[in-house]
Amino acid sequence: MNTATAQEFAPPSFDAAQASARTNDVNLDVILDVPVTLSMEVGRARIPIRNLLQLNQGSVVELERAAGEPLDVYANGTLIAHGEVVVINEKFGIRLTDVVSPAERIRKLK
Repeated sequence: MNTATAQEFAPPSFDAAQASARTNDVNLDVILDVPVTLSMEVGRARIPIRNLLQLNQGSVVELERAAGEPLDVYANGTLIAHGEVVVINEKFGIRLTDVVSPAERIRKLK
């Protein structure tokens, strides 16, 4: 059995130019095809199970958000923007009115 001393193993050393070149060469092509789920939230409601079980066709659930307020846009559950509903060629869409900055998104994760 071969025993090695701590002196035989040393961490590799990189000069500053190599290290900075590695951090500046960010290749986004690797993640551009990763699917992301976008969801738009009109509002929320919190109701007891008793009331939930009484819901049927035609029931109205009051949301916490007022009419005319912007929708929240989420990417994989993270708030990324606010927007308003639009209709284009008989399909619903959303026009982004405010995009949350990356710094703000990171702050909300903490």
